[in-house]
Amino acid sequence: MPEPRCRLVSLDATPHYHVVSRCVRRQFLCGFDRDTGRDFSHRRDWIRARIFKLADIFAVDICAYAVMSNHVHLVLTIRQDVAIAWDEREVARRWLRLFGGRKEVKHWLAGQRQSEAQAAAALEWIKTYRERLFDLSWFMRCLNEPIARMANEEDNVTGRFWEGRFKSQALLDEAALLSLMAYVDLNPIRAGIAATSEESDYTSLQQRVIETRIQDAPEQKNDLPKDLKAALGKLAPFAPESGLREDNALPVTLADYLELVDWTGRAIAHGTKGMIDDRLPPILERLKARPEGVVEFLSKPQKRRAPNVIGPVQALKDCAQAFGRTFLKGRATATLLFG
Repeated sequence: MPEPRCRLVSLDATPHYHVVSRCVRRQFLCGFDRDTGRDFSHRRDWIRARIFKLADIFAVDICAYAVMSNHVHLVLTIRQDVAIAWDEREVARRWLRLFGGRKEVKHWLAGQRQSEAQAAAALEWIKTYRERLFDLSWFMRCLNEPIARMANEEDNVTGRFWEGRFKSQALLDEAALLSLMAYVDLNPIRAGIAATSEESDYTSLQQRVIETRIQDAPEQKNDLPKDLKAALGKLAPFAPESGLREDNALPVTLADYLELVDWTGRAIAHGTKGMIDDRLPPILERLKARPEGVVEFLSKPQKRRAPNVIGPVQALKDCAQAFGRTFLKGRATATLLFG
């Protein structure tokens, strides 16, 4: 029986989450459907465009993404502090970009004359909207529902598009966060449909490579698909090579991360645990991660009943209380990655 989301998501424990949504029966409803001979790859454009539209509205940072032919991966950071800092007008404006909103909220935002009761009701609704704008379930609902409606309308069918509610994993520390980002970015390579980061279509890895190249040749931006062009610059930034780190910056530099993904991708491509390159990226030492464990974890698709929490064993123990649990599944993965 699925567990309630409140037992899987706790911002007191961690703001970082890996989420997955799969198409019904895992069919290729966002790619080439071999059963019907139809190509639905354009729906991956819809999904990427929707992800970054929501990132402009919600207090959520997109750390990594991979839009595959039959499922979507996201690694997100929930920015509760940012949402709390917004004033009421900012919250209302953001929410009304998504939904029609309550009449009293629209009138309040427009500065129309209201009774005390109407103004109080508007502020109460805005309080609710604020909580939703840093809520993982609301973010995924606003991502998945419109895509399902658009696909069903295109196919002239009704019923489910996604197989069920999204799966989520809490990422307890920086090592878990970066490991899952690499896991997501390596999806096309692991699936055998791409050999390099440049060929890994619809991934944050490819987007970061493109963004780096555009800095040197801005004219290349004109040749990009519309949805990718709109997404540029909207991923969570990496720490700068020098200078102060931004509040929402990821804990390593882009060069470090690309080195980690490149090294892991080569190990996966070579196919055996015994063929790990001796030239280990320094980032693994800083993360205190086991190289052979990282390769094994990133080379295998996660099982249907993957752990809900990923992090070092001690972090799992410390986190259990925040989730209202005495035990958290995931010790085998923790031991594999971190020893």
